[in-house]
Amino acid sequence: MGNIVAIVGRPNVGKSTLFNRLTGGRIAIVDDFSGVTRDRHYGKTEWNGKEFNIIDTGGYVVGSDDIFEAAIRSQVKIAIDEADVLLFMVDVASGITDLDTEFANVLRKSKKPVCVVVNKVDNTDRQYEAAEFWGLGFKSLFNISSMTGSGTGELLDEIAKHIETETTENSDTEKAELPKIAVVGRPNVGKSSLVNALLGEDRNIVTDIAGTTRDTIHSHYKLFEKEFLLIDTAGIRKKAKVHEDIEFYSVMRSIKAIENCDIVLLLIDATVGIDAQDMSLVQLAINNNKGLVILVNKWDLIEKQTKTANEYEKIIKEKLKPFSDVPIVFASALTKQRIFKAIEVALEVYDNKTRKIKTKELNDVSQEIIAAYPPPAIKGKFIKIKYATQLPGRSPKFAFFCNHPQYVSESYKRYLENRLRERYSFCGVPIMIFFRKK
Repeated sequence: MGNIVAIVGRPNVGKSTLFNRLTGGRIAIVDDFSGVTRDRHYGKTEWNGKEFNIIDTGGYVVGSDDIFEAAIRSQVKIAIDEADVLLFMVDVASGITDLDTEFANVLRKSKKPVCVVVNKVDNTDRQYEAAEFWGLGFKSLFNISSMTGSGTGELLDEIAKHIETETTENSDTEKAELPKIAVVGRPNVGKSSLVNALLGEDRNIVTDIAGTTRDTIHSHYKLFEKEFLLIDTAGIRKKAKVHEDIEFYSVMRSIKAIENCDIVLLLIDATVGIDAQDMSLVQLAINNNKGLVILVNKWDLIEKQTKTANEYEKIIKEKLKPFSDVPIVFASALTKQRIFKAIEVALEVYDNKTRKIKTKELNDVSQEIIAAYPPPAIKGKFIKIKYATQLPGRSPKFAFFCNHPQYVSESYKRYLENRLRERYSFCGVPIMIFFRKK
């Protein structure tokens, strides 16, 4: 199911401004990671009922003299391979530059839809000047101003045409589908070792299903009398030798895997701890309503005292707040210690994610929870919650019907969520709560 939109183009044409405009400035992921990754920007947006991920490749290009070599050869090729729609951004003020022409030559060879986005078109003269960009040879051209947002509606309409509607959420076939577990994490945390250790016993593998993309392997797997698909994102092409490209490539891979799975098994390195980039993957899992299990790998390398695991777990849960109801497994892919336990936990999270509560039972429980602590009155309005129901879908969503939905505070919503978590096991699963007018 494809829905990745990549913004490409030479530096300083306004890619980041457009990205912020399209994602409403709500960057779904921690804004900046330090180190080699520079400004990794990827966020989720919705238009005409369709959701898609947008990637701003702006932070990925090194400002060297040989900028074209550095930018195009790997960076843009990865974007072309992995994205479903490409936004090729140019600047009306500077006209078509040599670098734009080089970009165009590479993009024209791709089979993917390309929209030429002419930025800084903010008056009539510039409308005329923008016409020269038809000369780049693409079918779709949009004049916009990413500063003011003019023209972005038409651009979003065009993007939405190429995005498939998500059908898995409410499909009737959901019972028949196997749970999909994606192994994600930063480069070098041990994803390959884990997958190889899990798949090492041939008798467990039923078949290898070629993934939709070259390197994402979906392995149909049988363990503990249960079947599931394991999505491995570890395959990073040897071609991507430059560190930045490997980072970028693995980011693309992780986004795709998280989109296509039910449960995210996030590997972190015990010797490093949980960092900003791990947190960004956590956030992506939550934003996509996926189940989450954290596997602390390389636990064999940690000097143990009593309680070490407990203290480590506390630190992680503190960072994960407010969504800290997440199982954490300490394992070692190298020694195979507790790796099967991690899968067992992931399958439990899958059960939690697909748990359905009968409406009568949910109402009895909800009324108890609300009676213990009714919603505080706001502006003299007393909020009365009459009725609750679980909405259909593959993740837990609850609607509470009341007289003044707009006055229910975020903290009360969290109170309800925490009480529901105490009553039912939703460990590892984000819960969505909506208030609606009765």
